[in-house]
Amino acid sequence: MLYPTAQAWRDAPHKRVLIFAMSGLGKTHVSEMLAEQGDWFHYSVDYRIGTRQMNEHIIDNLKREAMKTPFLREMLMQDLIHFGVNVHDHDLRPVAAYLGKPGNPDQGGLPLAEYQHRQDQFRKAEISALKDTAHFIERGQSIYGYDNFICDTGGSICEWVDPNDPNDPLLSKLAEDCLMVWIRGGDAHTDALVARFDKKPKPMSYQPEFLKRVWDEYLNDNNMKEIDVDPDGFVRWTYAQALAHRQPRYANMAQNFGITVDACAWETITSEATFVDVIANSLAAHQP
Repeated sequence: MLYPTAQAWRDAPHKRVLIFAMSGLGKTHVSEMLAEQGDWFHYSVDYRIGTRQMNEHIIDNLKREAMKTPFLREMLMQDLIHFGVNVHDHDLRPVAAYLGKPGNPDQGGLPLAEYQHRQDQFRKAEISALKDTAHFIERGQSIYGYDNFICDTGGSICEWVDPNDPNDPLLSKLAEDCLMVWIRGGDAHTDALVARFDKKPKPMSYQPEFLKRVWDEYLNDNNMKEIDVDPDGFVRWTYAQALAHRQPRYANMAQNFGITVDACAWETITSEATFVDVIANSLAAHQP
């Protein structure tokens, strides 16, 4: 690992960390706090996806919708209007709206083939954004003078890698550049996330094999065709399974490439000093 011991971490003049976990466990909150209170460059993978890799797809989709309206079509064809997307590091709603949910179009659903196409676009975008980590480490220091760096990843990082392969090319490169830290939530955290999602279901990204399995199972169990699927009903039904699918993948990422911090310990972080302490304690516990 980049910092083999707690003391090496404490003594390091340049601290570089990548955090991964289920969405909702405080990755962005702590990252923003470090950026505000300390000498830390906050690289949000979600923000990079929304402003760079997925931006053109979203804009093109807006243009397709505009072309269906005669007035907007005329304005667009005459180059009198342009479209922009407001993406924030804590708010990926424009990207989520583009990803959509599969099912009945009368309920806002997408045909499964189009949904899978957009999922694949997101997969490529997230991988590309993760590969940009080293570039932003250098950029943060050479341009802005930040000595320390934190990469705030999306919840789906585990979907595009092989966490059981110690030589996985993407994870190996990330671990070479950053200390990989998994925020491990417990059953209570999972229950809270499921309850919150049930109130307001939102689009997610899924590993293709997982998506095919749960989609086929949902149709079979409910004796439905694609056109019958309530988009919100499907993503609600899938969410808890997605969390269960991701948990062992996160665990293997931490085992093979980094360390684990319990979510309860993560919640105690209120400053740069407590962040350094929590990471040091986890490094110490990781030592054989």
